[in-house]
Amino acid sequence: MITHTVFFKLKHPKGSEAEKIFIEKAVALKSIPTVLNMTSVKEIGKKNDFEWGLTMQFKSQADYDTYSNHPDHVAFVENVWKKEVVDFMEIDYVVNK
Repeated sequence: MITHTVFFKLKHPKGSEAEKIFIEKAVALKSIPTVLNMTSVKEIGKKNDFEWGLTMQFKSQADYDTYSNHPDHVAFVENVWKKEVVDFMEIDYVVNK
């Protein structure tokens, strides 16, 4: 199982309609068939500047690659993410056995 996480800061004011719409569009990516357990999270700590996060899981690298290359994901990255995210950190991991 691969867990994909991304934490990010938006250019939109906190609590704005634009922020809400961005999160809705991001969470809509859970409709891609290989995505498991997608969750949107909001940062509450003060140790970084990120405000939001997304986490999801994939059964295999092939499933993760399917998601990454899916037309809905590619369109979201090009048309929404790159225009509205000012900073992010992405971490992908598997359980250490």
